[in-house]
Amino acid sequence: MAVKLNETAFRSAKKLVLDGKVVKDERDAWSEDAPTADEENGFIESEKWAEYSKWHLGVDDDHPDDTKGHYKFPLGDFRKVHRCAIISGESRAGQYNYDDIRDALGTLLEKIDAD
Repeated sequence: MAVKLNETAFRSAKKLVLDGKVVKDERDAWSEDAPTADEENGFIESEKWAEYSKWHLGVDDDHPDDTKGHYKFPLGDFRKVHRCAIISGESRAGQYNYDDIRDALGTLLEKIDAD
């Protein structure tokens, strides 16, 4: 699997955090806060793949960019960045040795927690 950092999503997420578009929830909240498959499909239908990609810090080149399988490490609910998604992703990225993604998520977490 060729998973790499999505620089566009990282820039977008930093701006969202700076603009205060963050949910400062707890570590385990992501399972309840994550968008459902129907919400994802609706977002893709209305906003298209380019916008969907901005909500995922990783991309997997083993999958076409017009499939959900291409996008890894979700950042939030398509409105706000969720702290719980960042924490969850940082742990998972570390498990799989995606150091650039882990470090980017760590940077986002630091920015979120600094407020």
